[in-house]
Amino acid sequence: MSKRVFLTLFISLFMLLILSITAGIWVLVKPKSDQESESTFIGGAFILTDHNGQKITEKSFPGKFKILYFGYTFCPDICPTGMTIISEALDLLNDKSAYIKPIFITVDPKRDNVQVMAEYHRHFHPSFSNLTGTQHEIDHIAKLYKVYYKKSNPSEIKDYLLDHSSIMYVLSADGKYLTHFGPGATSAQIAAFFNREIH
Repeated sequence: MSKRVFLTLFISLFMLLILSITAGIWVLVKPKSDQESESTFIGGAFILTDHNGQKITEKSFPGKFKILYFGYTFCPDICPTGMTIISEALDLLNDKSAYIKPIFITVDPKRDNVQVMAEYHRHFHPSFSNLTGTQHEIDHIAKLYKVYYKKSNPSEIKDYLLDHSSIMYVLSADGKYLTHFGPGATSAQIAAFFNREIH
């Protein structure tokens, strides 16, 4: 074998080795998928109070999928629409709805006390848990779920409105983030997702 051929083979094998090492390193350090990344940074420990006055934490309702929706009872349109869509999705799921816990969390604890949340509960699917808390507790869980909210007319003392994000967060039975639905989601889309997840 000539020196030239030997040198060519040596260079080829060396380049192949470098490529293999590079590929191996990329596999070890490659970024996680968007969903894996989001599941790491969305959610966490909290303690709130439901519409019956019972304390609820992230560990409540074990073994059930959770769908969390943030809003407030004085919301004129967006929140009732979202609550209705979730309620209709649960109706579409029939018996499978028993494996899902819908949770409504207020971003307006100043007005949405336990009594107000209990009254609001009467208008939507009975399996809902409506949660409230102190301003600090609400600020904490809103931060955990990256929820935006702000008074749209702060000059009004009583009849103020809130600008807020309108996202439905879906958690697995062990409390991990799975996905979310935006304002355009339909009850059929939500039901279809749970039909795929619940076997």
